[in-house]
Parts: sequence; C-alpha cells; structure tokens
Amino acid sequence: MRAAITGLGTAVPAQLLTNADLEARVETSDSWIVERTGIRERHIAKPDETTASLAVEAGTAAIKHAGIPPDAVDLLIVATATPEQPIPHTGAFVGEGLGLRCGSFDLQAGCAGFVYMLVVGSSMLTAGHLQHVLLIGSETLSRVIDPADRATCILFGDAAAAIVLSRSDDDGPGVLGWDLGCDGSAASLLEVRAGGSRRPATPETIAAGDQYLKMQGQEVFRRAVRAVVESAFATLEHAGVGAADVSWFVPHQANIRIIESAASRIGVAPQRTIVNIDRYGNTSAASIPLALAEAEEDGRLKPGDLVLMSGFGAGMTWGSALVEWGSL
Repeated sequence: MRAAITGLGTAVPAQLLTNADLEARVETSDSWIVERTGIRERHIAKPDETTASLAVEAGTAAIKHAGIPPDAVDLLIVATATPEQPIPHTGAFVGEGLGLRCGSFDLQAGCAGFVYMLVVGSSMLTAGHLQHVLLIGSETLSRVIDPADRATCILFGDAAAAIVLSRSDDDGPGVLGWDLGCDGSAASLLEVRAGGSRRPATPETIAAGDQYLKMQGQEVFRRAVRAVVESAFATLEHAGVGAADVSWFVPHQANIRIIESAASRIGVAPQRTIVNIDRYGNTSAASIPLALAEAEEDGRLKPGDLVLMSGFGAGMTWGSALVEWGSL
C-alpha cells in the first residue's frame, strides 16, 4: 500500500510587498535582493487573515480537488512555524473551519515541515485504517519578522498550501522513499528567542526585539546546501533510483542560490527544477506544496513522474521525499 497525492489547494493573500516597497523601508535595492535571493515580491496577510484562516481556504480547495466530502478526511496535520496561538493547536481551528471531527495535530519542523508532514501522514495512512489524510502547510511569517531588519524582511512571505493523501495500490503512485534529519547544535542559527517556556515574553524581551525571527544567513546557506544534497541522495538510494530518473526537483523556496547549488550537486538540470521564489519569497512549510500545486495546474506534472522534494529549516531540520505522481 502507498500514499498518493490526490488533491491540492492553495491560499495566497492578495496583498503584495514588492522589492520597491522594501526600498522605501530599509536600506536595500531591487537589484540587490534579486541577485542574492531571487525574490521580487511576496504576499502579506492582512490583519483579518491568519495561519488558520489561510489553512482553511487551502484545505477546502484540496478536498474539493480530491473529489471527496470533508467527512471522508480521517486525519488532519498542520505544519506551521507561526501557529494561530500557543494553545490550542492550530489544527483545532482549522478542523472546525473545515467541518472536520477527525484527529488532528500540528507539526513544527520549520521550513522542512511539509516533508516531515508528508512522511508522517503517509506512514500513518499506510500503517492504519485511514483512507484520506489532509496535510496543510500554512504560515504568516510576516507576524514574526522585524520590518526594520533587512536581513529577514526581504525573505519571507505568507501563504498556505494543502494536499490530500489517499491510499494507493503498492504498485501505483505514492511516496517511494524519504529521509529526515535534524542537527540541534545549529538551532541558534534560525530562531525566535522569546515567547516560549525557556524565555517567556516580558517587557524586556519585547524591548530587545526577541519576539522576532533572527537568522545567521551565511551559515544557514552553507549548511542548507549540504543537508539538502545528502538528504536527497539518501532518499534516492532508499527508493532504488538515481538522479537521472528524477522528473522534477521541488526544493523548499528559500533562496535561489541554495536551490541552484543543490540542484547542480544532485545532478538535476535547471529545467527540471520547479522554482517560484520570485513571486512568493520563503513561505516555509507552505513553499513546497505551493510549488506542487502550480506545477500541477500548469500541466508540468504528469502521471508517472518521479518528484523529488527537499526542505530544510530551523532546528536545523532537513527532509526529502520521492513521490511517483498520479492522475489528479
């Protein structure tokens, strides 16, 4: 038995933040941002848009695309680094918005969250009595970014994207192999320092800006390329295929230089790498399914294609998965 992707859906805020907008806010330029990141614009949630509301919109679209009623969903997993609130979990709000009464939980693995969620969801589906699992990556990263910090404010955007996983025959489409990892010694490279049990939010932490995301960009870059390449090769080896067999490489959309460097080292040609970072920026757990949905909609993804997905993020976490694409 395999877990196949049978539906996709997205939710993208209408409000845009362009590089020109950022030029008026911080000391930067469009050419500097594009050259170093590949990003030209990103979408920003309005005050009435939240991680849960975007997730509900994306989940609704994915369920409809899969051609199933909401009550056919047996499990909901939400991957996010920007939860609706500390308690309860974001999945509670999302499940209520979708009209679900199945089990649900959140998964926090940073920008590797979608791959982690895909592995967990497919494993639970094939091991248990589940028929359909709804996976949603949803982020409102603009809520944790210091608007005056040019190192981070240029990178991140808001969005949600969802997939439905359904049971498939053991020789049909579905997840073929995966690899997950985390090097906690590098946790301080990408973090929000305050707001948890280690450093509860206080007037002092807020004055210090510790409620905002901090990142050591150069070291994250160096580690990310290596982690993605090693994880991708481990996944291909587990699935018994080589890089030449990969139809499409769908990496986490963090930085165009990371994407190009990793794809080159894996041995995947640029024309087989799906990239949309220029229009969305880094949307963390939403980035890979957002790219998948676009590629499915424009006809690039065909039944039988082998799709390699790789993500990396805070923790430092990483994960890759190889999926045989089905007929959606």
